[in-house]
Amino acid sequence: MRRLVSKMSDMISILGVTRKNRFSPNHVGNDAAIFNEVVLKLTEKGASVEVCNEDEFLSSPSVKQDNILTMGRTKTLVKKLQSLQTNGINVLNSGFGIENCFRKNMTLKLLEGGVPYPKSIVISTVADIQSIFEKLKGKGVWIKRGDFHAIHKEDVTFAASLKEAQHILNEYALRGIKEAVISEHLAGDLLKFYAVRGTDFFFYFYPYEHNHHKYDLYEQINDEVVHFPFDLDNLKEVANRAAEVLDVHIYGGDVIIDANGDFHIIDLNDWPSFAPCRAEAAEAIAQMVYHKFTEKNHNAERTS
Repeated sequence: MRRLVSKMSDMISILGVTRKNRFSPNHVGNDAAIFNEVVLKLTEKGASVEVCNEDEFLSSPSVKQDNILTMGRTKTLVKKLQSLQTNGINVLNSGFGIENCFRKNMTLKLLEGGVPYPKSIVISTVADIQSIFEKLKGKGVWIKRGDFHAIHKEDVTFAASLKEAQHILNEYALRGIKEAVISEHLAGDLLKFYAVRGTDFFFYFYPYEHNHHKYDLYEQINDEVVHFPFDLDNLKEVANRAAEVLDVHIYGGDVIIDANGDFHIIDLNDWPSFAPCRAEAAEAIAQMVYHKFTEKNHNAERTS
């Protein structure tokens, strides 16, 4: 009987917060699937997990659990997560990390952190883009909304001419987007990766070759995959360093590899879909989450 009580008292209690559909462009089903799989794995490990959506989380006056596992991205939700985290609740991904992955924040932090990243400049959407376009232009530039992730396909757009670039920037302003990130275009192979910080899990693939429709236009701009050789261990180290800089544990990103094998991370997201590797990723995520929450709870008990 004592053993059972001890086991119950050690049970990790987790609140799981799902992601709103509008923040899963082209991946609503995949995002839900990986989250549900991780929750299942956690319950199999003995955790007690209660799941709610973003609106339910925001409307709740309090949280009874000491641990929150979240895919949420709503800005008000992120602020609530940060407040809870500051007051001792364990949160993965960190509310601060989720905000760090908003495009402008990510760009500035990765550049400041020395992570290989394209030359990029943050600009007001009501500014004249000519001087920046001239500074970064090659084949063209990429224009990305600065305040958030890409929700619509226009939120990451290639501009081959100055006129086109200014038009895109003006459209952002009309949509209420105040800042944009202007990045140089890098030629090379586009590679996508998924990873779980603090584990050995790292999965990569070439999206052009796996029917990822959201990349169809990018392929027309960047040409076919050549399979340039590169140092995989180095890529893993750089990806992990980027995750540390942004303070996320469950993450994925895109990288461009050039003919010399050099690479630049062009995007990094908190908790992507892991669609091509869901089963393996779910196990790695669940193990990491269980370990982190157990470790933090035990540390809190020792200091109380």
